[in-house]
Amino acid sequence: MIRVWIFLSLCAITGCTEKYHAYVQHYQFQEKSIVPEYTKQDYWAAHPWKKDPSDSLPEPLESEKNDSLADVFFIHPTTYTDSRQKWNADINDAYINAKTDYSSILYQASVFNRHCRIFAPRYRQAHLSAFFINNEQTKAAFDTAYADLKRAFELYLTRYNNNRPIIIAGHSQGALMIQRLLNEFFDGKPLQQKLVVAYIVGWPVPQNSFKKIEICKDSLQTNCFCGWRTYKIDYVPAYVKEEKMKSQVTNPLSWTTNSEHVDSKYNKGSVLRDFPKIIKNSTDAQIHEGVLWVNKPKFPGSVFFRSKNYHIGDINLFYMNLRENIEQRIFSYFKTHSLKI
Repeated sequence: MIRVWIFLSLCAITGCTEKYHAYVQHYQFQEKSIVPEYTKQDYWAAHPWKKDPSDSLPEPLESEKNDSLADVFFIHPTTYTDSRQKWNADINDAYINAKTDYSSILYQASVFNRHCRIFAPRYRQAHLSAFFINNEQTKAAFDTAYADLKRAFELYLTRYNNNRPIIIAGHSQGALMIQRLLNEFFDGKPLQQKLVVAYIVGWPVPQNSFKKIEICKDSLQTNCFCGWRTYKIDYVPAYVKEEKMKSQVTNPLSWTTNSEHVDSKYNKGSVLRDFPKIIKNSTDAQIHEGVLWVNKPKFPGSVFFRSKNYHIGDINLFYMNLRENIEQRIFSYFKTHSLKI
């Protein structure tokens, strides 16, 4: 049932999965390693020194002038969802790498490409089923995933950062890993001063998640985080109801944390199944008890979209608003910090 939901949602929001097979031939790495070798660009889904799907622009933005004022360290969500052979993905699996790059990297990481250098490491992600089983094996699977990401981030800091401001961002499993990364490297530590913002999307962020990093209160605050999980209005999944602490939530149309309803006219554009197109006013947004509620999104083919869980579209439903906010926070960062590139 889980796989059926993912397939149908992916078809409606980001296109059908068959298309990924067309890219598999590009992921036959010449030098294969059991663990990702982050000194090699093959083991980055997005990297400033190679051409990849994160460089893509929707058609209305093709004349946009880009720069690289900041860096984003982006952690992609779970793309290891097919039949499980082991708990962690093979880092050289051509299909998983193609699926990652032409779903998450294209539809999510590309939102940062106007003002950021994008660093998105491949990692031995835990299989989707690990989220529904709690035992020593699944704990080890998530630890393996994080160990890869930690090494990637440490290499990024040593080799590439050069005192530049940083955005940390990710979705779903990526957002889970972000929280560990923020706690280890940023929360109450000197590196927090380089943090423009963290976008922790598609995963709960309870009140006690951090000691010093707080949720952003408006569109310009820095050294803080934003986060949300998107569902159809009046729907709350059973697993959310069972959460002991409500998640902190940001409304990505207003960048506030109150429960005010924000009309769809303020949604500046979604990028859904047809990537080059921007669909304006696709949905509204309102915070409700730890989640983000929206009315059913309106886009070509949405009549066939039956899901009440919009997890797969957490980022790209609000693509243009997020793209604008990235710019706002970067500019705000340089107004309030003496750090210069």
